[in-house]
Amino acid sequence: MKLFDGLETIVKTDVPLAQYTWLNIGGPAKYFVQPRTVDELRLAVQRCRENDVRMYVLGGGANLLVDDAGVDGAVIRLRQGTFLDVAHSEAGVRAGAGADMGRLVLRCVRDGLSGLECLTGIPGTVGGCVKMNAGGVFGDIGSIVESVEVMNDMGEVFTRSREDLAFAYRSTNISSRFILGAEFRLGEDDPQRILKQVKQIWIYKKNTQPLGGHNAGCIFKNPRGLSAGALIDRAGLKGKRVGGAYVSDKHANFILVDEGARASDMLKLINLIRETVYKKSEVYLELEIEVW
Repeated sequence: MKLFDGLETIVKTDVPLAQYTWLNIGGPAKYFVQPRTVDELRLAVQRCRENDVRMYVLGGGANLLVDDAGVDGAVIRLRQGTFLDVAHSEAGVRAGAGADMGRLVLRCVRDGLSGLECLTGIPGTVGGCVKMNAGGVFGDIGSIVESVEVMNDMGEVFTRSREDLAFAYRSTNISSRFILGAEFRLGEDDPQRILKQVKQIWIYKKNTQPLGGHNAGCIFKNPRGLSAGALIDRAGLKGKRVGGAYVSDKHANFILVDEGARASDMLKLINLIRETVYKKSEVYLELEIEVW
């Protein structure tokens, strides 16, 4: 592995990616890189850049579909070392990109810090949630972001303040490939009151979404003024199956997969949904998940 000489402790080859995604399907990564510090990340990125190795950034794998053939490049996963750090800050809390969002919500509840409740039940990491402005009917993460630390492909690290950031539906204006961490503006409140709200949000999601089983959350973005789930339901696709993948009976914008399902099953079903919805409603559904 001459490409990554000196980085053998953080680089593996031909690593199956299914184990790192919520769908639990997909092929291997040619290189799998898990840096523990910004310096290790910078060095790994430099090696990839100098050798024209394509880079992919893996967070919690919650909104990701990996092709059966895998990824011919370097998958960089920031779930080790300093990328997991969480600490109180002047604004509220600062968390590394690899910090688990569900655990962060519960930690803030315990510490009496309010603001992250809207992320209850949303899987993934801090970096991924910020990058896609994760959220739902209860609010989006962008409303509480105070600053974001990022690194570009040249290894330069910057801090983007709230004034420099723009959040929109499932998107931000962050162009740097790597989010290293983020600071959130939170308010002090009674832990019991925050916990009550978290429980209410969780119950709502449990009653309206298929939280059990392998899935990647909402598959499609909601078109402006419309609900992707309602459009799929109206097209008569609830329960529709292709191979080991099928549309949820509880929420039509969720696709569940059986053990042994393949990424090709998911992709065929996604295309079928798009075509059927377009014929029925003349609306083209855009993917919310990433496909590698």
